[in-house]
Order: sequence, then C-alpha cells, then structure tokens
Amino acid sequence: MRLETERLILKEWKKKDIKDIVEGLNNVEVTKWLAFAPHPYSRKDAEKWITYCIENAKKQERNSYEFAIELKSERKVIGGVSLDKINKFQGTAGGGIWINAKYHGHGYGSEAFGERIRFAFDILKLRRLENGFLKGNPSSFKMQKRFGYKIEGMRRKAFKCMADGKIKDEVMTGLLKEEWKKKKL
Repeated sequence: MRLETERLILKEWKKKDIKDIVEGLNNVEVTKWLAFAPHPYSRKDAEKWITYCIENAKKQERNSYEFAIELKSERKVIGGVSLDKINKFQGTAGGGIWINAKYHGHGYGSEAFGERIRFAFDILKLRRLENGFLKGNPSSFKMQKRFGYKIEGMRRKAFKCMADGKIKDEVMTGLLKEEWKKKKL
C-alpha cells in the first residue's frame, strides 16, 4: 500500500527505515506524547516495530495500516501515521501520528494526517474516525480540529507513558465523514 501527497509518500515500513525511525523517536519531546514509545528509543525497538508492521501488511484481512511518512525531497522517513482498530462492519477506525522533531512546523503532519483521513473515508469507505491526544498536547488537537474533529470526552489517567513514566489523561476526539467533507481542505 502506498499513498502520495504533494510532498510526502505514505508507505509500508521497511527494514531500511530503521535508522530514520530511531532518529525520529529517540527524542523525548516526541515520545512523551505517544503512550507506547519508550525513551530512549533503540534500534531493537525499531526492529521489533518494523517486523510487526511487515507481518501485519501480509494479512489478507487487515484491521490496521501503519504508514511510514517519507519526505519526497529528501527520500527520508520523517514520521509515522496509523489507521488502526478498523471495524468494517461499524465503519470506524482509530490511529495516530508522530513527526521527527526536526521536521515540525512545516505542515508535514497535517499533510500526512489529511491523506490518512482521505484513505479512511474515500478508499476504505469508513464513516467515523476515533482519535485523541494526551492532555497537554495542544498541537495535536489544533491539527485534528482543522479537519473537523470534535472533543467527545476524556479518559482520565488512561495511559502510563513509556517515554517519561507519567500517567496521562487522553482527550477523546471523533470525526464523522460528513463533517470532514464540509471541512475538506
């Protein structure tokens, strides 16, 4: 599976991406907003993740897509975006995104997240996306809000973050296909 935007390629993870994923996730300013990424983030962590992604991509009936975000101009992986917990009967899915801190502030996260939303609604024909963000991360909500996401609640003390060991609340967000179509950029 491969998706493309003006500046990015969203592709399946490959073993050759190990160096880039370690570089991007070996930064506590990135991983403190991800519940399941440790800090420091090692080569072994990246190998385990990529092996999981490669095996998942082979499945006939997939319930998740894990994409590496490659910057076309540099031919470098600068982050990851997922669409997971896909329930085709209900028409729903979740997921998240991270971007290497060196590439923050250029709109790459929004570009990748927008393509992920388009894939979910236009290709997979889902009707609703369920996401969220760890409380204290206003950048994540700002991006989600741009696409039409709405806050739907909070899961108190939902996660113990692997990177910093802190217990964090998760603010739950949701996006309906019809809301996205109204906001479509």
